[in-house]
Amino acid sequence: MITQYTLLSVLVLVVALLISMFRILREYERAVVFLLGRFQTVKGPGLIIIIPIVQQMVRVDLRTIVLDVPTQDLITRDNVSVRVNAVVYFRVLDPQMAINNVENYLEATSQLAQTTLRSVLGQHELDELLAERETLNRDLQSILDQHTDNWGIKIANVEIKHVDISESMVRAMARQAEAERMRRAKVIHATGELEASEKLADAAAVLANQPNALQLRYLQTLTEVASDRTNTLVFPVPMDLINRFAEKPTGKGGDPDQ
Repeated sequence: MITQYTLLSVLVLVVALLISMFRILREYERAVVFLLGRFQTVKGPGLIIIIPIVQQMVRVDLRTIVLDVPTQDLITRDNVSVRVNAVVYFRVLDPQMAINNVENYLEATSQLAQTTLRSVLGQHELDELLAERETLNRDLQSILDQHTDNWGIKIANVEIKHVDISESMVRAMARQAEAERMRRAKVIHATGELEASEKLADAAAVLANQPNALQLRYLQTLTEVASDRTNTLVFPVPMDLINRFAEKPTGKGGDPDQ
């Protein structure tokens, strides 16, 4: 009786070991296999065989991982205190390096992203943080990619999500923007006055050389004013204009009777 139970137990154990030998990996998964503690190979995807006790495996996900970098307090180069957070997109390219070269590649990448975010953005001024995010994103991505290359990790993209500043700094920036708009308005107004004075000087020079043009301009002004019948206006008539209308045409030889 005892022999039968022993054989049954052995049979169940053998079946359990045989079942545990077979592992199924999805298309985006790889298995880093160790033989007696030493790295052997990378297997997958699909059906793989792992010898119990002798071999061990570690699953590695090859899909792009979205890592939310916690909010970091930093001081910019112009001594402004800000709070910045970001998101990092990365994926494992070499499962062997990701398992053997770093204890926890996900935690290591997160810590590296936090320190790099503080060190890189602290070298720039606040205006650059607000206006040049694309350039800063590329710089962060390049630095992180260099540091994680030995871990078999590829940093695909880094995006700065929010740059939070204090209320007092927001009010100061609003006053600065308003002052800048007023300065531009005054410059534009002064430029317009300068161009107008130049055009008026050119027009005065033309009218001085062409007396008839001045008379036509005077008549045109009278026509425009006469269209408004709500008021009575008195215009002085230049004597030069009256003398020109009073002159009679002379014939040949200078005889006015001809």
